[in-house]
Amino acid sequence: MSVFDVLKERNFIQQMTHEDEIKELLEKEKVTFYIGFDPTADSLHVGHFLQLMVMAHMQRAGHRPIALIGGGTAMIGDPTGKTDMRKMLTKDEIDHNAEAFKRQMSRFIDFSDGKAILANNADWLLNLNYVEFLRDIGVHFSVNKMLTAECFKTRLERGLSFLEFNYMLMQAYDFLMLNKEYGCVLQMGGDDQWSNILAGVDLIRRKEGKQAYGMTFTLLTTSEGKKMGKTEKGAIWLDADKTPPYDFYQYWRNIDDSDVEKCLSLLTFLPMDEVRRLGSLKDKEINEAKKVLAYEVTKLVHGVDEAEKAKKAAEALFEGRGDLSNVPTSTITSDMLGSNLLDVLVKTGIIPSKSEGRRLITQGGLYVNDENVKDVNAVVTEDMFKEGYMILRRGKKSYNKIILT
Repeated sequence: MSVFDVLKERNFIQQMTHEDEIKELLEKEKVTFYIGFDPTADSLHVGHFLQLMVMAHMQRAGHRPIALIGGGTAMIGDPTGKTDMRKMLTKDEIDHNAEAFKRQMSRFIDFSDGKAILANNADWLLNLNYVEFLRDIGVHFSVNKMLTAECFKTRLERGLSFLEFNYMLMQAYDFLMLNKEYGCVLQMGGDDQWSNILAGVDLIRRKEGKQAYGMTFTLLTTSEGKKMGKTEKGAIWLDADKTPPYDFYQYWRNIDDSDVEKCLSLLTFLPMDEVRRLGSLKDKEINEAKKVLAYEVTKLVHGVDEAEKAKKAAEALFEGRGDLSNVPTSTITSDMLGSNLLDVLVKTGIIPSKSEGRRLITQGGLYVNDENVKDVNAVVTEDMFKEGYMILRRGKKSYNKIILT
């Protein structure tokens, strides 16, 4: 089975510029392709992980990935999917984030011996002469056509800066530069990048007289169409310091039943026969599929050891077996006894803010040792610490262990 068929069977593919030609190209040749990553944070998140899975499937089939770090485009900000202008980052912040991206990508993509390329568009964007760029590149873009692009439509109502309006030109220029430098003929990206990808394909045709191709894949959304990877504590990151492996495991363990098969298909390498079998389980049996999903995704992102620890911690909490040593743990000192519970939880980083904690309590979602906390002014007392620790639960299945020293 060709990688084209693999991506199609696993429901990655959304749109393509030339389906028959792309299919033939991927079956008969070794293709250089690219996916862009703007380093707007110091870690990749689960939305990026889906893109890394596409790259891994392609590389396993013998094609050459270019992971393009947007050191230049991150200084502008992609307006796609945003209702407001993105916070402007400094060059030092972008460089720091780019280094973090490089380290994380190397866990999924083999960059040795030229099997993959890591590029940074800062290398060609930051030193451009603006007038020359407009004469050489801007002349090929129709403003009327750009205004019909989906990536600009939602922003036009609320205000689109000229700075962001340039983003499409810059991304198209990236594709042109990679085509010239590395023979890159295919740009891939999330379906929200379709307009930008088309712009690059068209620019290469106009400037080089060559055929280039574009393909988009599905965005990681729930069955209700909401973006996955968000929790009450924020985004689900691939960095273990930002989202501990146990929390990462629990996120996938607790997804909606209707999303299990899709996530198994997109985010693991399990054979599709097994994906379909697990996805067909019903009622309580679907929990076994969720355990497989959580383990497989955690194994890919954090390694086998961390996946095993997370699995054992979950078993200790939910199935009454094993130990609690792998549950996310915080420590407080005895001088914090008598303090407001929410103050303690904010200080230990278990909840992001007191307002979030108050919301959790008023909605009945906070438990100490399986007792529902109903008072937003509850204090921490010594009798909460049985055997020197207490177990805190947020929502249905998000647990923390707090040790008293």
